[in-house]
Amino acid sequence: MDKAKKKKKNPTPEVQFRLNLDNCSKTKDLSTAISLYESALSTIRFSNNHFNSFLYICSNAVSDPSTKKPAIEFGFRIFDHMVSSNVTPNEATVTAVARLAAATDDGDKAFELAKGMGNCGKLRTYGPTLFCYCKMGEADKAYQVEDHMRSIGLQLEEAELVGLLKVSVEKEREEKVYQYLHKLRMSVRSVSESAAEIIHSWFGGEVAAKVGLSDWDMGQVKEAILQNGGGWHGRGWLGKGKWTVQRSRIAPDGRCLTCREQLVCVDIDKAETERFAEAVASLAMEREVHSNFKEFQDWLEQHSEYDAVVDAANVGLYQQNFAEGGFSIAQLVTVVKELHSRSNKWPLVVLHKKRLRALLQNACYRELLEEWINEKVLYGTPFGSNDDWYWLYAAVKRKCLLLTNDEMRDHIFELLGSSFFAIWKERHQVKYTFVKGEPKLLMPPTYSVVIQESENGSWHVPLSGEIAEESSRIWLCITRQASCESNTKQHASVEASEVSELVCSDQIEDSCHSDSFASQNGLIRCSGLAGKRKERSPSHSSLQS
Repeated sequence: MDKAKKKKKNPTPEVQFRLNLDNCSKTKDLSTAISLYESALSTIRFSNNHFNSFLYICSNAVSDPSTKKPAIEFGFRIFDHMVSSNVTPNEATVTAVARLAAATDDGDKAFELAKGMGNCGKLRTYGPTLFCYCKMGEADKAYQVEDHMRSIGLQLEEAELVGLLKVSVEKEREEKVYQYLHKLRMSVRSVSESAAEIIHSWFGGEVAAKVGLSDWDMGQVKEAILQNGGGWHGRGWLGKGKWTVQRSRIAPDGRCLTCREQLVCVDIDKAETERFAEAVASLAMEREVHSNFKEFQDWLEQHSEYDAVVDAANVGLYQQNFAEGGFSIAQLVTVVKELHSRSNKWPLVVLHKKRLRALLQNACYRELLEEWINEKVLYGTPFGSNDDWYWLYAAVKRKCLLLTNDEMRDHIFELLGSSFFAIWKERHQVKYTFVKGEPKLLMPPTYSVVIQESENGSWHVPLSGEIAEESSRIWLCITRQASCESNTKQHASVEASEVSELVCSDQIEDSCHSDSFASQNGLIRCSGLAGKRKERSPSHSSLQS
């Protein structure tokens, strides 16, 4: 006998109400939401989630002129009901009501609501207030909102910064325009088309042509650029006169194809570098034997003439995940040789003592490795340590290149929590591969895709957009007419000097490659290493534990 199929139970009024409200929220149907609210007033006990759903629908409806007025009226009615019902508003509630207040051009009310969240407010909580003040042209109030947001640890993004830049341009606040251009530089890699139009409007205006120093100390400007890591000086508008704004592209060598200005690969500034090194050392000492890492720090202070640091384990184990694979000393030697040929300096090779001890047991490798240790080319990290801390600290502290394919994404590097870690990696990390046994190094880019301010006061602003390669990216090239003409006149002499530099460079390169490399039992070996470095104190990287 067939069993009778169970009939589906009808949903309770509360469940049906929730389903209907979710559907209104999904379709952003304001009129149906209002009807649903009216019909449920006497039967449903509204929760925080219910109120927030209604407010969400209202805050979205204010963008449509046909529903703006009823959305505002209904939204505030919902909020009043929520407060009178002793239902505590949360951040989502306040954000929605702040949007309603901003829609009535009441930035003050939106600001008070947002500040009521204390430190729990988010970027979206203050956005309605900030954009309202910017739209109304109330620049000083907009600046106050920004100051408050930063005081509670919120970082503005491109949309907020562009809004502040726009109101500053409209109110002809030249010092604020300068500040927000730099804040954009620090926050985004490239700017949107709408931001580019605002920037263009500023430099094309009369006020921009009038403001700026007519006389400045070029030495101080260059020193500021050096201290800042390159790409900007931050000393204010330089020069006077009409600006020329053109769309341009950047050559692979970093030279602007319009004004011939040389862009640079931007590094973190001097203060950030010191903080970065201190952060690495602090974390290393928490996780390593304190005396071991302190010993390395002291050793590094005595031996500082390195241009590059090599993550030896990363190089030696590259593509060795096959049956007969193992640590390839030949790969390590060819990489060290290649780095030496580029600067005529030996890099610092960092390798764990456990692996180093195993390699020293092989007579084929022993003489070379002992020579590297004696000449301070190789540092063996202590047993039980993580060599990542050592090679990272050395590269940061000595401000030199770091050769590794390690993406530095694991938990060790996440602990640093540094906003400038990505900038540092772009400027200092060298990646590599091997083609027929020969290393191919991927050096840091010749220039950074970021807003750049030159020592003569000109600006270059990269635009966002999908591109096949960087050379096709559009940039705003912004120059004073006088400086642009000067750059054009100087270009011929610059090209002549570049030819001379290339000849010298080729001679140095030939000299570097003339170092003899003998083969011993199939192993490429650097000869003539001794005597190329100054005499140093005995190595602290002895192989004994």
